[in-house]
Amino acid sequence: MAQTTVNVRMDEELKKQAEALFADFGMNMTTAFTIFAKAVVRERKIPFEITASDPFYSESNMANLKKSITQLNEGKGLVKDILEVDNE
Repeated sequence: MAQTTVNVRMDEELKKQAEALFADFGMNMTTAFTIFAKAVVRERKIPFEITASDPFYSESNMANLKKSITQLNEGKGLVKDILEVDNE
């Protein structure tokens, strides 16, 4: 299949951020746009969302949360109330 070149204009900072994110996904800008174009043509709509994983749900953070829950359940934690203060 013959290849062609597509030029895309975008904000320089957006390009840098997109390239960094695509690198996290293990791909470059060309691969990401090709995947997008193929999916759009196949589905005849914007068919998917690629998102970076939320660090809150990382294995290490989930382990810390489980440890904290265990400590609280065993009475080893410190529970504090949140007090709202009216600044008026």
